[in-house]
Amino acid sequence: MSVSTSRPEPAVAVVTMDFPPVNALPVQGWYDLAAAVGAAGADPAVRCVVLAAAGRGFNAGVDLKEIRRSPGHEALLGANHGCAAAFSAVYDCPVPVIAAVHGFCLGGGVGLAGNADAVVASEDAVFGLPELDRGALGAATHLARLVPQHLMRTLYFTSRTVTAHELHRHGSVWRVVPRSALRAAALELAREIAAKDGALLRLAKAAINGIDPVDVRRSYRYEQGFTFEAGLCGVGDRLREAFGQQEEQQHEEEQQEREQQQEKEQP
Repeated sequence: MSVSTSRPEPAVAVVTMDFPPVNALPVQGWYDLAAAVGAAGADPAVRCVVLAAAGRGFNAGVDLKEIRRSPGHEALLGANHGCAAAFSAVYDCPVPVIAAVHGFCLGGGVGLAGNADAVVASEDAVFGLPELDRGALGAATHLARLVPQHLMRTLYFTSRTVTAHELHRHGSVWRVVPRSALRAAALELAREIAAKDGALLRLAKAAINGIDPVDVRRSYRYEQGFTFEAGLCGVGDRLREAFGQQEEQQHEEEQQEREQQQEKEQP
């Protein structure tokens, strides 16, 4: 499990999340991501950052197993602060950040993509906030940057997802490409941005953030207060436990299917 940074070409840094099996980040993972994005943006040689992921999907949010197995509220508080740090690192990065999204982009993934300056997605990418099914609240701030208000509310209250093609129609995804072409498409856009004057790019990023109609940091921290309230009153733990049991049952059923298939294939 790691966050790594590469420099595939001049002036472009690629920060990659790799937390198998589904890129659900533990508390330390969020802080590591924040540090990597911050370091890339602080490098005067970097003019654009690409935020990408390895594995099955871009990001599945917070590692709920870590929260479930941790006594008290320490892990929940850690996740709250870690997510806020990572989201702020993307938003406040001195240079433009491109989110290269494939597969699932859920919960905290929407926080990352919603705070990015541009989104390039693969055809199989889906975006959503399953928070109400997971005993948490939050990231409506960032989903509202990707879709209109009423669609955001509908997606939030139903825990449904929206496809990359639908977001492209709303104008929040720059390009939708085959999964095999995602990295190349993200780097193509990064290359175009990085060709601009570096000093002026940093001024432009600061200027655009300065005229944002919503303070995303304050708005998200306000949402997180309700997540913690859900934890204190017990509803968060109850829903996370139910979700965890469903996951375990599904894993057992998948394991049984694999074993049965292996038995059939044996001579």
